[in-house]
Amino acid sequence: MIKLAQSSEATSASRLPILGANRKGTVVLFGEVLADIFPDRTVLGGAPFNVARHLKAFGRNPVLVTRVGNDAMGDEVLNVMSQNRMETRGIQFDKRHPTGQVRVHFENNGHRFEILPMQAYDFIHPAVARMIRLPLNPVLVYFGTLAQRNEISKRALKTLLRSTDAAKFLDINLRAPWYDEKTLRLSLQYADIVKLNIEELGVLAEMIDLPKGKQQDQVRKLMAQFDLEHVVVTCGAAGAWQMNRAGKVVEASENRQITAVIDTVGAGDGFAAVYILGTLRRWPMAKTLARANAFATAICEIRGAIPDSADFYTPFIEEWGA
Repeated sequence: MIKLAQSSEATSASRLPILGANRKGTVVLFGEVLADIFPDRTVLGGAPFNVARHLKAFGRNPVLVTRVGNDAMGDEVLNVMSQNRMETRGIQFDKRHPTGQVRVHFENNGHRFEILPMQAYDFIHPAVARMIRLPLNPVLVYFGTLAQRNEISKRALKTLLRSTDAAKFLDINLRAPWYDEKTLRLSLQYADIVKLNIEELGVLAEMIDLPKGKQQDQVRKLMAQFDLEHVVVTCGAAGAWQMNRAGKVVEASENRQITAVIDTVGAGDGFAAVYILGTLRRWPMAKTLARANAFATAICEIRGAIPDSADFYTPFIEEWGA
């Protein structure tokens, strides 16, 4: 099984480095950057990109490893990243394939993603992973499943994950039909921390034969099967909970009333960003989950995954000291 080598910073109860010991450590995010095409406008998105944007706003210096097309949308990606003072050293350019696009359809108070195939992020070259790893020595690597649908990007991700003993954060983010059992199993073998929602837990339970019944029993089996450190399950309006490798469960119910749901696009990415922030800053887990919930709720009150103004982050930064 592919896992972290034992770190000198790790405790006897955990293989993970004490992440908060290096609060300025770099977070590397691997995967898709794309344009979410809404009925009324187009906004940049993709889970790794969204998480990176939030982390930058909260004072981190994330590095996104991705690939964009040699087109107007690719130029827009670079412009937005430059305007937000985000690192661009992990961006590759593709002359043959376009910058990723997703058409967002709203249905029954939810949304459906139509994810177009053969996009630039499907062709991330392994060389960038090697070039990024050496100078950065990341403390955490974030990755998902969508960018693994093509063998070229999947090989680049393997190169990155195998080149570092940083903690690996897997954000399941299942997007039909772009996942399969083999990809999920390999991703779980690399992972130390896994985030998924209750619907994705149900899909995973069927696909890899987890026990029927209580969700915590399913997560306990998942953790034992893949030797995971932490699994966090988001439950929409009901909040979230986490289980660690010792079987301890920490729960956080929704603690902020939603004034008006505009859409839920990007809520999970907002949760992931604050969860990572709390992990790096060594917040108590109950506080981390509560703050991640509060931020995800606020994302539901705007159109799209990223706010138009940096002022959106100010109340959170002032309250958390982020």
